[in-house]
Amino acid sequence: MNLYGLLIVLHLLGASVWVGGHLVLACSVLPKALRTRDADAVRRYEEGYERVGIPALIVQVITGIWLSYMKLPDPSMWFDFSNPVGRLIGIKLILLAATIGLAIDARLRIIPKLSNDNLVSLAWHIVPVTLVAVLFLVVGASFRIGWLY
Repeated sequence: MNLYGLLIVLHLLGASVWVGGHLVLACSVLPKALRTRDADAVRRYEEGYERVGIPALIVQVITGIWLSYMKLPDPSMWFDFSNPVGRLIGIKLILLAATIGLAIDARLRIIPKLSNDNLVSLAWHIVPVTLVAVLFLVVGASFRIGWLY
């Protein structure tokens, strides 16, 4: 296997963990926690998931940047939306910024005060992070299938 293939496999593995974990959280854990007003259910899931989810995101960022350099070696073109590859890289970087922004806000403002009474506030972060994760996947697939070219 060449370096490019290895990077793709690692990137896809990270994406599987990141997207899958957030889909499980948003579609299974969160609805039940909201119904039963059980913030601890979300907290328990997050504690277990973060052990694999955060490393998966880090792997995605590292491999994503590396793959971006391989596809478009000039980073000044990564936001050139007239270039199909630059457009996809730029969109992925925007999605990454949105993910980081939502994560920082949740970590600093909501999670320290998380209780059964304000669980809905966390849901307003979980759902967008999950949607952004799915968009990451769609944009990443577009490198191969050309949807956003």
